[in-house]
Amino acid sequence: MKKALIIGTGLGGLTTAMRLTTLGYKVEMVEKYHQPGGRLNQLKKDGFTWDLAPTFFSMSYEFDEFAKSCNLNLPFDFFPLDPLYTVNFAGNPKKFIIYKDIKKLAKEFGGIEPDFEKRMQEYLKKTGTLFHDTENRIIRKNFNTALQFAASLVSVPLKHGPLMLRSMWTEMNKHFTSYEVKVIFSLVAFFLGATPFDTPAVYSMLTYTELVHDGYHNVRGGMYRIVEGLVAELEKRGVKITYNTEIKSYLQNDKGIEAFVDNNGKQWKSDVYVVNADAASFRGEIFGRKAYSPQKLDKKKWTLAPFTMYLGLDSKVNGLEVHNYFLGQNFEEYSSKIFKNKISLDKPYYYVNVPTKANPEFAPEGCETIFILCPVPDLRHKLNWDDSEVLAQNIINDLSDRAGFNINEHLVTKTVLNPLHWESMFNLYRGSGLGLAHDLNQIGYFRPANTDEKFKDVFYVGASTIPGTGLPMAVISSRLVTEQIVKRYGTV
Repeated sequence: MKKALIIGTGLGGLTTAMRLTTLGYKVEMVEKYHQPGGRLNQLKKDGFTWDLAPTFFSMSYEFDEFAKSCNLNLPFDFFPLDPLYTVNFAGNPKKFIIYKDIKKLAKEFGGIEPDFEKRMQEYLKKTGTLFHDTENRIIRKNFNTALQFAASLVSVPLKHGPLMLRSMWTEMNKHFTSYEVKVIFSLVAFFLGATPFDTPAVYSMLTYTELVHDGYHNVRGGMYRIVEGLVAELEKRGVKITYNTEIKSYLQNDKGIEAFVDNNGKQWKSDVYVVNADAASFRGEIFGRKAYSPQKLDKKKWTLAPFTMYLGLDSKVNGLEVHNYFLGQNFEEYSSKIFKNKISLDKPYYYVNVPTKANPEFAPEGCETIFILCPVPDLRHKLNWDDSEVLAQNIINDLSDRAGFNINEHLVTKTVLNPLHWESMFNLYRGSGLGLAHDLNQIGYFRPANTDEKFKDVFYVGASTIPGTGLPMAVISSRLVTEQIVKRYGTV
């Protein structure tokens, strides 16, 4: 029986482990953190519970494909969101509610976007066609050579070509006139760690996935149920996970990797190694590859870093929904300058999740759990985070004013994590929240490959390899890397 060692227990690692055990591999996993999940994790404190980072997901059918391929009944239950989220602009008393129903959605923009329903239907038709024309040609496919990638690009209908050359914001301007509409349907780029001003227009397909194709979903009992369910299934299959264990170096022989070495000097030997750490920085930090040195990596485009807060209140909050965005009136200036720390964080843009509105067990009776995410510059551009408490209080004060509820008076517990924390906990390069961004020179073949360029027994899964960042992408990534392993080593 062939053995696979998986380094990291993020969603990509867990789903890869499940796929490999289905194919007969013996799997063992090591994890730096004290519990599984990577960024898909959980915090418990003072009787309150929070999902650590992801709070919803799209493309649920990727989980269905995964379950079918692993002869598995999904060990968690998810349900669709509708409405999807609300958006609040500073100085505007109206709260925009984003429904999947286009007629309901049109009423939200009555008076500010002429012919909204017609414009949105045209936009969704275009982005839907783009999605279906690229999903199997680009998104769900391995590329072993530049020629393969070029051939796949050429196979995409020519009409989509201009979307590779203009930005998502430019595409928005071609379809809509109001500031609010353009900002709201660009948020999917901003809160994935990029901006619509430098994200290629091909990613406008994400609006189609959220409104039409599959929408967004929550998990009953919280997102961490995904991790807990998968780990329980892996335990049934004899998979052992060792925590508080960080890979620091390696030994090699004539055939490839002889062993990886952890922080305690222990050697981990296997037939196959799958790295669920960042596929770019691991190559630099562990293998010492010049192409992935800090100097080279710092020149790449990375997603924004997370500044997160976990609040527990002794009262319910009526002014918030499950998923909420709080924005200013200077979106273009703010999003163009936030990456390089060139704008003040006195009035930051942020996302608020109130999980207790969907899962009341996340807090004691009569209490509320609140999670806040504020995208901020990574550690290349802002290394000193001594002002974390100041930023946290700015956000709490702003949210209190705009929600009409004094959070400070009801605050029972507060935990603040800045990019330094995130870098330390999960080895996120420079604190970047979601790994490498999705520029045209960082997608497909041009993204760090899921097969190592030197060692034939080393593979990669996760955000910074193909196809990209996000929970469904991690599940696809596990399928793609398993295909590569089977191609090289076969099933057992």
